[in-house]
Order: sequence, then structure tokens, then C-alpha cells
Amino acid sequence: METFEDHYASMQKAIHKYLPNADMTLIDRAVEYANAKHQYQKRKDGSPYIIHPLAVAEVVAEIGLDMDAILGALLHDCIEDTDASHEEIEKIFGATVAELVEGVTKLTRTDFTTSEQAQMESLRKMFMAMSKDIRVVLIKIADRLHNMRTMQYQTPAKQIKKCRETMDIYAPLAHRLGMQRIKWELEDLSLRYLAPADYEEITNYLSAHKEQDEQFMNTIQDKITDRLTRMGIQSKTYGRIKHVYSIYRKMQNQGKTIDELYDIYAFRCVVDTIPDCYNVLGHIHDLFNLVPGRFKDYISTPKPNMYQSLHTTVIGKQGIPFEVQIRTWEMHETAEYGIAAHWKYKQGTGSGTEKDFEWVRRLLETQQDSDAEEFVQSMKIDMFDDEVFVYTPKGRVVSLPNGSTPIDFAYAIHSGVGNAMIGAKVNNRIANIDAKLKNGDIVEILTSKSAKGPSRDWLTICKSNQARTKIKQWFKKEKREENIIHGRASFESEMKRMALPLTALSEPELEAHLLKKLSFANWDDMYAAIGYGGLTATKAVGRIRDDITKALKAQNVEKEAYNPLRMKPDTEAVLRNRHAVNGVIVEDIESCMIKFAKCCTPVPGDAIVGFITKGFGVSVHRADCPNAANRDDPRQAARWVRVRWATQEEQPFETTLELDCITRDGLLLDVATVMTTARVRVKEMTGKDLPGGRSMFTIRFEVKNVAELESIRKKLLNIRDVTGSRRGQV
Repeated sequence: METFEDHYASMQKAIHKYLPNADMTLIDRAVEYANAKHQYQKRKDGSPYIIHPLAVAEVVAEIGLDMDAILGALLHDCIEDTDASHEEIEKIFGATVAELVEGVTKLTRTDFTTSEQAQMESLRKMFMAMSKDIRVVLIKIADRLHNMRTMQYQTPAKQIKKCRETMDIYAPLAHRLGMQRIKWELEDLSLRYLAPADYEEITNYLSAHKEQDEQFMNTIQDKITDRLTRMGIQSKTYGRIKHVYSIYRKMQNQGKTIDELYDIYAFRCVVDTIPDCYNVLGHIHDLFNLVPGRFKDYISTPKPNMYQSLHTTVIGKQGIPFEVQIRTWEMHETAEYGIAAHWKYKQGTGSGTEKDFEWVRRLLETQQDSDAEEFVQSMKIDMFDDEVFVYTPKGRVVSLPNGSTPIDFAYAIHSGVGNAMIGAKVNNRIANIDAKLKNGDIVEILTSKSAKGPSRDWLTICKSNQARTKIKQWFKKEKREENIIHGRASFESEMKRMALPLTALSEPELEAHLLKKLSFANWDDMYAAIGYGGLTATKAVGRIRDDITKALKAQNVEKEAYNPLRMKPDTEAVLRNRHAVNGVIVEDIESCMIKFAKCCTPVPGDAIVGFITKGFGVSVHRADCPNAANRDDPRQAARWVRVRWATQEEQPFETTLELDCITRDGLLLDVATVMTTARVRVKEMTGKDLPGGRSMFTIRFEVKNVAELESIRKKLLNIRDVTGSRRGQV
């Protein structure tokens, strides 16, 4: 078990290396304060809780943050988990440290969930914190990094949840802040739990080929070093194997096994000046054969996260391609630690420049009219996808997500340019508005004062969240009546597809409830939102489908109450007071054994019937079960009895779903993730490949009622390549 002394010494070493002038007396005071506050707490592995703040402070020191940030890291859990207060911390350590601790606490209290709406709110708070003081988010990333390093002590369900959050949010955020080393570690640690078999396969392969790989890298490294030394260029060259998750993505994208991959090697040449970078590039191309189309100049056009390097892919005599990255020492520091590497704090405020946080403000603006799920997905594109760099006719560089079109370019310039766009030129030639832009393209937008504004089709063409949001804003403002017409048509079509009556929308009591569920004042507002793209008809109907279904069932029960063939009141009273067996009441039979048919696995909420078996009591079937289809047969009619679900505390019932799927790697992991996040107890999960690239998964699990079952079924059907589902046999 790791000790306090080990972690304190490690943190102290990092502080002396990266912040040699730090006041260790103040650091020790913070350690003592945090240790006293956390003295009754333990980590999952049984170690003292103070080890976690010490580890987080060490990471914060390593990425080059200042004294206040290190103190904030040591105290980051005090307000959240102990009786410490903002006022007390401010009195002892100062206002800035107290604000940092409070900022991290607010982010922790809004921990991510599987709900897209909650996730968007958490992201919004994180971006707000970033725009005020970037150190809050950097401490939070360091906190997540240490939690990921100790993830082995968490339950499997917690491991999946936290690793998915890390891949969705923290790794992209580290990437967007230019913190590549931390991003790689977060990805590798997440993959270890999200795809353990693939992770083990890759790490085992790398271990088995370690000696061979080192020999190859040493040969290339010596060749480059020898050439540059002879030419009098001061440099440091070293090679590395690309990290595990990067290899995993290559395997998935290229459909290859690891032994079929070649471009898993990367070399870095770090030099003193920018002219040396281009000089080294010439020598690399002289020593090795250039792979066409694989050269990128991120020095003249830096990435939005401040990353700068020359990238080129070459092939040596061994026939193995490898990448060479050439950069200065300052660029190297930025590539490793991003915005934290050169962050300059003005009087301890942590304020950045206008340019540094332009992308943060842009993301905050775009979330105003976005559907929650769409915003979260678009945020990942804006933060994580590779960029493409294009130019205006006057030479201004514009960074866009990879795959962007002239529409994205127009709205990146100004919303007025996008709204007045009638065409585009790329490299001085007329281009389609859906043309994919490439690095180095010169783009000119053709506009007209008489332009009618954007087309709805543009929403499906554009790539960037910024363009999509501005188009929606235009439709929301300019085309309300048209939006209502389009939205109503889409909504009513979806209602019919789901076999839901439109008359339910006009039921006075139900109407108010449905509008509240959808967060709209009236139906026209909702139709308008669907019309301009702020909400999809599918999601709108999905949110109210269960409520409409329940209301219709209640109406049917009420009608049944006036049925002259219904049971007599005294009989109903007897049945209400009758003891239920396994949650089911059998009419006309006082006491009997109950079992649930394995052919149809009924759960509460299903319409059910009972069959008197020979020696095993009553077998309960779903009313639509094929084996219950013969209950009108005179020869067996006497053995079919009426049964109903009892009103009692919910208990788990076992059921089975069969999923029809298109075969692909990672699908089983996606299914398992949905079942884990749905918090259901899975008893068994099996899969088998079928002819024609198809697969079938069978999942046996427990649910409390049919509503929960349908909710899980819906989530599973939302998984890519899951094409259908049906109730199966246990």
C-alpha cells in the first residue's frame, strides 16, 4: 500500500523541479490542514485519503501551474467532503486559493450522469469556470487523472461509468487544452476497462515485440542523430511507440489486427530555433523516402490548442513507415502540457488573452438553442476532431472541424455572411456548398443582399456546431410560421408511426402535463422548435409516449368499470384482499402455486393470462404469447383462468431480450455499457454470429415492470448497428 511519506516526497520533488521558488512552509501548512480535515476518511484501497490530494498536487506541479494552484489541489476536496468552509480557507490561504477550491467543488457536485441534459449543464458550468480561471479545470483534470490511475479499486459498474465520462469529456478537454501527455494517459487508462480484451491484446503484443521495436527505433534514431550532428544542428531525437488507444483506433478504423499495422512508430526531433525545424525537415526527406500527402506544417498554422510542429511520414530501407515530428523546445513544452506550459498569471487572477478563450465563449454561445444531446455530441466534434486550416482571399487563417464545408467557413467569418451566402469559390473556382474543404484551400464566399437566407438542408450539410447553431437561430427568428407548419407535420407523422392518437393532445388535463414534460408553453412553440431544428419530432414523441400510453390505459379501465359483464362488487373486494403469490392474483382460485412461463417471460405491465398445469399450479403467460393463442379452444378453455398483477412493492422479474445486429467490433461493449448505466442486474449475456454479416445477442436480466423493460429496449435500439429486438425465452 502506498504511504503518506512516499506521496509527500514525490510531490515535493515535483514542486522543487517545476516551481523551485515555492514557499514549502505554506505547502506544508496546506498538507497539514487537508490531512486534519480528511483524517477520518479512507480511499477505496484502504489508504489515508490525504494521498489523493498529494497526488493531484503533484500532477498540478508537473504541468507547470503556480503556487495558488498547488494549494488549491491540496485542498480541492475539503469543502466538498469535510467541514471546511470557503471563509476558513480564505482566511488561512487567501481569496484566490479559496475561489479555486470553491470552483472545483462546484464541478464535482455536478458530476456527469448518463443524462444528456445533466451532462450539458455540467459542461456549461465547466466552460464558465474555464472562462473565469483556467486553473479550476486544470485541477479537475489532474483530479480525474489520479482517480483513473486508481480505478482498479472501484466496482465494475463505477469503472465503466467513470471511464466513459473520461473518454467523452476529460480526454477531449485535455486535447483541446493541448495537454497531449495527459490526454494519452486518460485514453489508455479508460480503454483498459472499456475494452479489456483489446487492451490486453495490444499490451501483450507490444511486450512480446519490445526488443524488436527498440532495435528498429535505435537504428532510425542513430541515423537521424548522426546526420544532424555532422551538419552542426543541436538537437535531441528519440523514438516512441504510439500509445495503446491510438493503436486501438487504428485497428478499428482500418479493420486490421495489430500485426498488420505498420505506422505505430513516431520520432521527435527537438531543436533550438524555427529555421532549424525546416532545416531538419530537409535532412529527414533526404535520408528517407517521403510518403506523399502525409506532410503537415503546424508551425506556420498552429492548431487552436496552440500545438506547433512539423509532421512528416517517411519510409526507411526496412520498408516500415514512421512519423517524424520536428519542433523547438518551447513548442515541445506546449505539446506536452498545452495551455499550462506557458500560462502567465497576472496578479494571481489566471486571466488569459482574448484569443486563448475564443473557443470557450463560442461553445457557451452555441449551447443556447441546442438540444442537450446534440450539444454534447457537437462539443465533442468541436473539441476532439482534427482541424482543417483554410484561408480567406486576404490570407487570414480559419480553423474548422475536419470535414467542414463552405457553409461552415461562411458562418465562421460572420453570421451575416452565412445568411447572405449564395455560393462559394474554392481556390478561385466555383465549388458546391457541400464540398469538403482541405488544408490550404483559399475560400471565397459569394453573397447577395437579395439572398433568402439559409436552406434547411444546410443543417445536414454543415459540420461545425457554430454553423448549425447560427442557422437555427435564423430560422427561429425569421420563419416562425413556416417552422410551425414543418414542425407540426413532422410531429404528427411521428405520432402516427408510434400508433399514438392525436386526440390525446387536446385532452385538457393531459395536455397541460405533456407540455410541462416537454418544457413548452403551448403546442405552437414546440412545433416551431421542431421546425427550426432545436428539437426532433422523434425525441418529442419519445418524451411523452409513456404518459399518453398510461392515460389511454386508465381510460380503458374506466370504461371497463361500466361494463355490465364486469364482476360483482363483492367479488372485486374479495380479489383486492386476496393474497398475491409472486406478485400475481388468480381469480376464482384461493391459493395455488404460480410460475412464470419461460416462453414469453411476462413482467408487471404486460397483459397476462393463466393456464392451469398438471401438478405445477398456474403458469402465467403474456396475453400475446403464441402458446396462449389456443385459449379459446373448447377443449382447453376450462384450464385458462383470469389473472392480474397485484398492487404491491415492486420486485424484480426475470425477462429476456434478443437483439438483431449488424456485426461490428465493439458492439458487445456498447450493449454492456447500456445495461450497466441502466442499473439493471444482468443474469446472462450471449452472442452469436449469423450468415450475411449479422449477429444476435441474447440478454437475460431483471426488471421491475414493463415500463422499465421498454425503457431499456429503447436505449438498446439507439445503439449503432442494433436493428431490432424482441422478447425471448428465459
